[in-house]
Amino acid sequence: MKHVRTANAPGFAALFTPKLVTVLREGYGLAKLRADLIAGLTVAVVALPLSMAIAMASGASPAQGLYTSIIGGFLVSLLGGSRFQIGGPAGAFIVLVAATVQAHGMSGLLLATLLSGVMLTLIGWLRLGSLIRLIPYPVTVGFTAGIALIIFASQLKPLLGLTFAGQEPGPLLEKLPAIWQALPTASPVTMALALATIATIVLVKRLRPRWPGMLVAIAVTAGATALLDLPVATIGSAFGGIPETLPMPSLPALSWNKVIEVLPSAVAFTLLGAIESLLSAVVADGMSGRRHRANCELVAQGVANVASALFGGICVTGTIARTATNVRAGAVSPIAGMLHALLLLLFILLAAPLLDYIPLASLAGVLAVVAWNMIEKHAFVSLLRASRGDAAVLLITLLLTVFRDLTEGILAGTLLGALLFIQRMSRTVGAAQMPWVPEDVADTSFDYHDTGLSPADPELVVYRLSGAWFFGAATSIESILARVSDRHRGLILDFTEVPFIDVSAARALEGMLSASRRAGIRMALTGTHSDMRRMLFANGVRPPLVSYERSIEAAVNKLRRASAET
Repeated sequence: MKHVRTANAPGFAALFTPKLVTVLREGYGLAKLRADLIAGLTVAVVALPLSMAIAMASGASPAQGLYTSIIGGFLVSLLGGSRFQIGGPAGAFIVLVAATVQAHGMSGLLLATLLSGVMLTLIGWLRLGSLIRLIPYPVTVGFTAGIALIIFASQLKPLLGLTFAGQEPGPLLEKLPAIWQALPTASPVTMALALATIATIVLVKRLRPRWPGMLVAIAVTAGATALLDLPVATIGSAFGGIPETLPMPSLPALSWNKVIEVLPSAVAFTLLGAIESLLSAVVADGMSGRRHRANCELVAQGVANVASALFGGICVTGTIARTATNVRAGAVSPIAGMLHALLLLLFILLAAPLLDYIPLASLAGVLAVVAWNMIEKHAFVSLLRASRGDAAVLLITLLLTVFRDLTEGILAGTLLGALLFIQRMSRTVGAAQMPWVPEDVADTSFDYHDTGLSPADPELVVYRLSGAWFFGAATSIESILARVSDRHRGLILDFTEVPFIDVSAARALEGMLSASRRAGIRMALTGTHSDMRRMLFANGVRPPLVSYERSIEAAVNKLRRASAET
């Protein structure tokens, strides 16, 4: 295998030019605008109930969820690196946002959101977007399932219409006993509305899959609540309604002590936001055949979060369900996402009073469906069956997310996944004695029998090494090197099937070669590429300790001439 140098790294424009600019350069006409308008309207219809429901579950007001979709969604599409990404509040953030509101209040949440936006922008400018993709797949499935369970548990109160004696506990292990004790206070009307919402969403999806099931369910239950004057909590009774205008931008309360207090939350928002937005962009790429610009997308997410905080909104990220809806609705450019935000703004300007009649139980039903859809059930089962290692990563991430903390779950799962990868890669290291002439021999007529060389030759032997030679395989590397160097007077190590070697393996190789040299064994290396040679030279694997040859034939001839001269 020859080492091929990669092309020059992409320049600034290739990494950070928003996809909107690319689309406009390609040409944008009325036909594309019509397609984007239809897609934007479709996504706005889906985003309307979701934005309010997610905000309420996060401890914010429904209006803040709409502000997040309008301001954040517009900027994500305007500046982002994906043609189809839809930004807004996401279910994955419910747990973190609610915990931040409970610990630091709404001003603390706005400050953490602003700081997270700055961090996301810096991550993008530093071109670290590709590192986010290194999080193992079992970790993403595990923390997504954990978040879904927590979201569902958080909606049991509005789903059942429960009344707690005190404040509802936050941690799941404390919440479940409190819910059990509060069951006698359940409201049959509230439960009926919640069940009707869920049933409507399911039926619409089955019978009319192109219809916006969530909006239909909200409209039906809100209409029933208003006409029958049902005794249930609504947006109007709980929050005083939805403002008919956007608020003026303003900075959250700033102080050094407050920044230090909310910094852990800001870091958690940044980590989850980067993961969620890039996963969403990857989903859009898979559905559309396009490719997003990861670092440009992170910069856009950062700007959107800063702006959302200034307008009183909550965390913004790429939303997988709304982005997929956008692609399926026929969007052709980021203008669809911008139109979705403008249509939401138009809706609150013209029809905000109608939102007052929406029952909180209906929004809880919407979130119950969202939680169910968040769990990647087929992937979950497949990972449990794949291997014990993958199952362990999945379950540890899930359990820590549910019972400890989302950040701990991601970090522990990623660390365990990395250790699992290192273990698996260490098993690929090997060395096979060569009974044939490899592909890189210049003279294809070369034969071991022509030179007197054979697998059983006591004087000279060729070993083809394989696998990634790195620190995780150090023990295997040392045992292999000890085994191949203990019986012969001439040794050729062929690195053709070694993709890379790190400093730990290079030091182990240098130690073996030095010991062999002292024992009078002559050695040559073949199949090394330039990057590998630089690593080996830097760690003492250089002439006269060993010679580097272009082929096994050249190495055989070199060692035989050296043997004849002595």
